[in-house]
Amino acid sequence: MVAKKDIRSLSIDELKEVLEDNSFESFRAKQIYHWLWKKSSHDFSSMHNLPKKLLNFLENNFAIRNIEISKQQKSKDGTIKNAIRLFDDLIVECVLIPSKDRITACVSSQVGCSLNCKFCATARLKRMRNLNPDEIYDQIVLISKQSQDFYKRPLTNIVFMGMGEPLMNYKNVTKAIEMITSDKGLGMSSKRIVLSTSGVPKMIKKMADDKVKFKLAVSLHSAIDETRTSIMPFNAKMDLSELGNSLEYWYDKTKSMVTYEYVVWKGVNDKEEDIDALVNFCKKIPSKVNLIQYNSIDDPNFIQASDETLSKYISSLKKNNITATIRMSRGNDIDAACGQLANK
Repeated sequence: MVAKKDIRSLSIDELKEVLEDNSFESFRAKQIYHWLWKKSSHDFSSMHNLPKKLLNFLENNFAIRNIEISKQQKSKDGTIKNAIRLFDDLIVECVLIPSKDRITACVSSQVGCSLNCKFCATARLKRMRNLNPDEIYDQIVLISKQSQDFYKRPLTNIVFMGMGEPLMNYKNVTKAIEMITSDKGLGMSSKRIVLSTSGVPKMIKKMADDKVKFKLAVSLHSAIDETRTSIMPFNAKMDLSELGNSLEYWYDKTKSMVTYEYVVWKGVNDKEEDIDALVNFCKKIPSKVNLIQYNSIDDPNFIQASDETLSKYISSLKKNNITATIRMSRGNDIDAACGQLANK
């Protein structure tokens, strides 16, 4: 038996072509697209403005691969973690993070991860595959619904900080963002979307060339090559010089400030030279720093640095007119915080 094609993998022009080749009116493609993306319909039979003959054709030849909640956990701080089952029974996680003035969706881009950061639980999972655009999109739809159901408030922000390295799935991530921001989809503002990368210089330059409108964050964690390579081994092939050059290219093309995500660990990056290196790296382009509370993955090599050390970082950054904020963890009691997503 031939597997049915995922209908959401087709562009609207491709869908028009399929319809015309099978003697259906091409204008029906727009109606079908509306049901698939704007209405997030997962059932052809719900498309009540389509003729029965067309519905039968769609049912017999195509599939709508919807995601399902396999497990849901709610933190004492209100954070909701969803384990999502995909059409092939693989699992990824996405998180709803509520705060006083916003509700944020933290979404995944890969099953597992392409990179090998030693402090991240997701890196312990091998990369199974990239997520398709519709699988990324559906995470947003799910969390948007949960936002209304649990908090009676709309989803306001999206961060690509879940499982996976988004720039290693660039084509599908940008296609998903295109539909998330399109009037044909969710119609959200690009300015409310942050893509967080561990730093893939070639793809950062491509984003700049593509004139993307969303914001960029980089998981930096050290501005000294030797230290960064020890905790993020891929840095040996894509070092800080190359990363810095790509970020200068990004800013030159987009004039968009970059946020550096940075965890400070005891005995890893807690010395004066680490602080000085970060300050110098930040001076390359307009940027700000989020100092993130470390979320333990039960590795004794990684222990949160002291408050005194964090204060030294903040003081030095601010002295050099670099905005710096300490970000407290959310959802760590259910392993839903940054670096903890590992299908537990």
